[in-house]
Amino acid sequence: MPNAFVLINTEPGMEDVVLKELKRIAGVNDAYCSYGVYDIIAKVEAESLDKLKDMITRRIRVLSKVRSTLTLIITEE
Repeated sequence: MPNAFVLINTEPGMEDVVLKELKRIAGVNDAYCSYGVYDIIAKVEAESLDKLKDMITRRIRVLSKVRSTLTLIITEE
């Protein structure tokens, strides 16, 4: 099953709101607030690359307080 890290920038001060919404999405295994360039780091998993892409584009990127994302697909664990 494909996994990826999704690095997320939120609207200022909305990190906790987005984090709570992320944790309710099926396939988001872990999500953490972070300091630095990105506000949140989430580890996501899906049954296929197509479903992974769909989850990121239609479930994560559309959250109202998400400004931008960067996806890093994991090749080996």
